Amino acid sequence: MPGIIYWAIPIFLSFILLELGMMHLRRRAGRQDFMGYERSDAAASLSMGIGNLVVTAGWKTLSLGILYLFYSFHLFELDVTAWWYWLLLVIAEDFTYYWFHRFGHRTRMGWAAHVNHHSSVYFNYSTALRQSWTSPFFHTWFLIPLVLLGFEPLTIVLAHAANLLYQFWVHTEMVGKMPRWFEAVMNTPSHHRVHHGANDEYVDRNYAGIFIIWDRLFGTFEPENAKVVYGLRKEFTSRNPLWIAFHEWAALFQHVSAARHWKNKLLYFVMPPAWDPQDETELHLQGEDNVRLPVGK
Repeated sequence: MPGIIYWAIPIFLSFILLELGMMHLRRRAGRQDFMGYERSDAAASLSMGIGNLVVTAGWKTLSLGILYLFYSFHLFELDVTAWWYWLLLVIAEDFTYYWFHRFGHRTRMGWAAHVNHHSSVYFNYSTALRQSWTSPFFHTWFLIPLVLLGFEPLTIVLAHAANLLYQFWVHTEMVGKMPRWFEAVMNTPSHHRVHHGANDEYVDRNYAGIFIIWDRLFGTFEPENAKVVYGLRKEFTSRNPLWIAFHEWAALFQHVSAARHWKNKLLYFVMPPAWDPQDETELHLQGEDNVRLPVGK
């Protein structure tokens, strides 16, 4: 199934070229209301994308094994040839993606894995490729309810690949708001710009993969109004892929190591990213309890 993403690489590159062309035309028209591209930042994003493909290719085999193990206990027999099977699967897989994505923002270990995707101050199609090297190890466990319900593991992996392909196009400033009915149901560039915003009102909002309805249902939706400030709240300028991938893991284990109580050592992994236990006076995570405060270089 990673092969689906490999086949899509020429499409990704074509969209990047198309976006660059649109930016050039807007600049010629005197418009500067977008971030554009920065060469070293885009190169770092592409490096992260390549690393993610390598990790995913190796992990998928074991991941499928885990899913098939749980599939042996599935509750319902679902007809994989029926049209409704695929409709239900896309909706159900996107529902699990919402919670996986929310986990990536609202727990410290989830954020350590996911933070790299938010570490660029640019928002373009190269940013879409700035993918995590450690998030795939968490994602598999969110798919177990689907296999227990009776969805065949290979079809789930296919649905997830389709979900990721859909999300590529929403990483752009070149597309304004879509028709109101589309914005009401689907994830769009406008919604996803909010998700990448470090603005107070945009932090921890719009976790959608394909359907924005989950955010509307669970109280995490925010429309795009104020101009979006991209990136992390604490300055992060590294272009080193290794540091981009692991800087927050390093900070997490630094705090775990320094914590004096075992309870707090464990809680650091599952509490929100800026959680600071009251009795660990030697540790100070500056700022609010939000996801834009990675500790590190």
